[in-house]
Formats: sequence, structure tokens, C-alpha cells
Amino acid sequence: MCTWTARQPTSPSASPPDIIVGVKHLSTEELHAGLDEVRRSPTDDGTVELIVRRPSVDEREVLDEGELDCSVGLVGDTWPERISSRIGDGPHPDCQITLMNARAARLVAAGDDERRALAGDQLFVDINLGYDNIPPGTLLEVGAAVVQVTEPLHTGCHKFAARFGQDVVRFVNSPAGRELNLRGVNAKVVVAGTVRPGDAVRKRPSA
Repeated sequence: MCTWTARQPTSPSASPPDIIVGVKHLSTEELHAGLDEVRRSPTDDGTVELIVRRPSVDEREVLDEGELDCSVGLVGDTWPERISSRIGDGPHPDCQITLMNARAARLVAAGDDERRALAGDQLFVDINLGYDNIPPGTLLEVGAAVVQVTEPLHTGCHKFAARFGQDVVRFVNSPAGRELNLRGVNAKVVVAGTVRPGDAVRKRPSA
């Protein structure tokens, strides 16, 4: 397990306070040039690449093994303590876990795999998370656990913009970005279990 802080230095000069400087942010053109690689993600039989826990605000723990629980999501994550802006009273039950396409995360992090964890998602998976492939209601086997993709959109907050750039926010919310759910999808745990990097991610057949 690797623990580190997500805060990064900001410039005291003219940059707006929510924009992190000193790291590479891709332009819109560079981002769109990377779409073909994202589209090559498997539509099924994917893989877990990264598991990230948020033990406190702006901190990340990259895990060798995580426990997904139906009540608390990723055990040790701060989801149960968070107040949802959508419901205003405790955490949103349909936003317990977020999954982001690992190739999309690598793209928005300008190829720096260590910075992917800054996105704030718990599971980074190499599988096509696009709406046509994995619509809300889809059950995904993730290691020994099962999660269900939920309806709430995952669009990116001001911290996401600060860490990866405003062009990235526009990119993930563009028509192509929404089609592929480049910012990721929300989900809830329906079968508890252990998950590790390298574990399979598979769509469970509809009943």
C-alpha cells in the first residue's frame, strides 16, 4: 500500500487559486488525439488496474488489496462521511463507488500514471465504460465483488479541474466524453468481496 497526499503546490502569482500549475495539462487537441486508444478498451473481460482509497480529504492510498462492502463501499474510504450536494443529507447511496476507465485516466494525467489517483475515483479499470456498453443498471463482477452502475452522472468537480486542467473538464463532458463516460461512472456494491489489481472485470449477464 502506498499512501500520499493529493495536494500540490499552487503558484502565488496570477493563476486563479483553483488551478494547479507546474504539471503538464494536455490541450483539447492532444486529448482528442488520444480517444482512439480509449476506444480500444475491451467491451468485456476487462481488468482492474488501480485501487485508490481516500482516507481523508486530499489524501490517497493506493492499495494492493481492497474490500468492497455493501454498507460502506470501499472499506476505509471516506464515502460514508461525505455529504452529497445532490441530496444534502449524508452520502449519496448511488455514488458509493466510482469507476474510471484506466486509459482515460492515463490520458487526462498526461501519461503520468502516478497522478491518476488524483482523479478521486476508487477503481480504475481497463474496460469500456461507455453508456452503450455499460448503461445504468449493469452489474459488473470486480474481483470477488459485484457492483451495479447507477444513474447519477459523474462530471468532475473543481478539484478535478485544478489537477488536470479546464480543457480536460470540457473534454470529459463533451459529446464524445459523455458517450464514453470518460469521467467515469457511479456505482454501488451489491455483493461484497475482495478486489486486487489484475483482477477481472466482467459484465454479469442480464437475468
